[in-house]
Amino acid sequence: MEITDAIRSFVEEKVQVLEKMTGNWEPAELRIEVGKTTNHHAKGPYFKAEMQLSIPGEVLRAVEEAEDLYESIDKVRDSLRRQLKEYQERQQDRSQRGGRPDKE
Repeated sequence: MEITDAIRSFVEEKVQVLEKMTGNWEPAELRIEVGKTTNHHAKGPYFKAEMQLSIPGEVLRAVEEAEDLYESIDKVRDSLRRQLKEYQERQQDRSQRGGRPDKE
């Protein structure tokens, strides 16, 4: 499947939210893959979008399928954003919790 300029700009627009959420983590790497799952089906979810985000200590991955390419991109972005938010909450909980005080 050929990636047109319209698809590329749509993906870049959708990814900006994730970039803002990972702004202070270096290096953060995002891989995106879009395409058709089949060429012979007339109905059903046959567009697939996959995103993989490598951040310090973890790799987050989301895969979604939909009847429309743009819908699959939206769904996978939302899924990855949820995972990233959960990761941030876990990191925040760990830093707030701190260690157990020493015994005297």
